Amino acid sequence: MLTIGQMSKACGVTVKTLHYYDKIGLLTAQEVDPDTGYRYYCEDQIGRMLLIDRLKRYGFSLAEIQELLQISCEEELRRQLKSQRLRLVRERERLSITIHEIDSHLAEFERTGDLMSYQNQYEVELKETERMALISVRETMPVSAFGDHYARLFQRVIAEEITSLGVTMAIYHDETFDPACNDTELAVVIADEDRADRVLPAMLCASTVHKGPYAALPDAYGRVYSWLKASGFSLAGPPFEVYRKTAFDKLPPEEWETEIYFPVKK
Repeated sequence: MLTIGQMSKACGVTVKTLHYYDKIGLLTAQEVDPDTGYRYYCEDQIGRMLLIDRLKRYGFSLAEIQELLQISCEEELRRQLKSQRLRLVRERERLSITIHEIDSHLAEFERTGDLMSYQNQYEVELKETERMALISVRETMPVSAFGDHYARLFQRVIAEEITSLGVTMAIYHDETFDPACNDTELAVVIADEDRADRVLPAMLCASTVHKGPYAALPDAYGRVYSWLKASGFSLAGPPFEVYRKTAFDKLPPEEWETEIYFPVKK
């Protein structure tokens, strides 16, 4: 048997951590001396403690680890580990994009001495859009669901032999924006109006182009809103985004290109 101090040294964790794991039932001491309250562990528990520590490094919460350790199905354990790996890969990609954004911001700041000068990179212009025939889906959805919905739209293009123009877009129908829950219409622009779910009419818009990852899109939106206020225009419909260059073109995030349109009226 190992004392709690020996267990601490063997596993590289603090005594406080072992006390806490015992308290929540994650790693219960094998024996407790009724007179002194000293906890004792058996050598077999070293492996369980090391596994808990490894799963923590993988990003699982203690509650998730408790559930994992109760799973006996190898296939389910494998699925859980693969799912966590995918989350970590996506987090690494997000961090990589953020680091590139910081580098660009630093370079602009060093060039101008103005921490907010990057917001001036957007040129806003009035533009008459063309009619666009769309196949679309409109739902209250999180931004994270966009990819799945676009995949289904392109499956329709193939299954129904629709001629796509290779352009995707998103129309935001809510007055406010919540990335976790927003009334959004996702669409693929097609060639034949007769095959369309609906046709977006030509309209006068205030427009700008955002180059880079989608996380920085609010900078472009803020610039357009400032332009509207200064120019005496008001919104005449829901804003929409047209994705000209995306990950589907096998481009890195810094080369993505998004056109932003705000339907306007005087």
